[in-house]
Amino acid sequence: MTTPPFSLRSASESDLPAIVRIYNQTIASRMVTADTEPVSVESRVAWFRAHNPKTRPLWVSEAEGQTVGWLSFNSFYGRPAYNGTVEVSIYVDEQHRRRGVGRWLLQEAVRRSPECGVTTLLGFIFAHNEPSLKLFAQFGFERWAHLPRIAVLDEIERDLIIVGRRVDAA
Repeated sequence: MTTPPFSLRSASESDLPAIVRIYNQTIASRMVTADTEPVSVESRVAWFRAHNPKTRPLWVSEAEGQTVGWLSFNSFYGRPAYNGTVEVSIYVDEQHRRRGVGRWLLQEAVRRSPECGVTTLLGFIFAHNEPSLKLFAQFGFERWAHLPRIAVLDEIERDLIIVGRRVDAA
């Protein structure tokens, strides 16, 4: 097995500017997020602090000393009975897309889920984001829900697909 050209580590608050920069790169495409304007580092501090390395990690991926992407596990629905379920979010720097970063991050999310106490992974993906839907399907995610016309982006109603996958416990 070859060593991937990427590393993964827990994010620190000093990584927040890079995380926000990468996130903001996706907004204009209207493919990835329902945010319609760039977010600020300050506006993401509480979100950052809601993560913890043990059960709700926020990881950054690096290559050659540069942040190339990030991955987070976000609590689903905020009720104790759902503690084993997370929404997985993956964002890749625009200069490093189509180089396997997203695929590797999703693989790591699946692989590391059991050590975080996660039994179910969810992805919330716009229906017109075929590349992401295909990527998640390659890792065994199935379409669990279709929410028609739930978002409006530039006056166009968009559907949201929720994909899910059970993960075997460690």
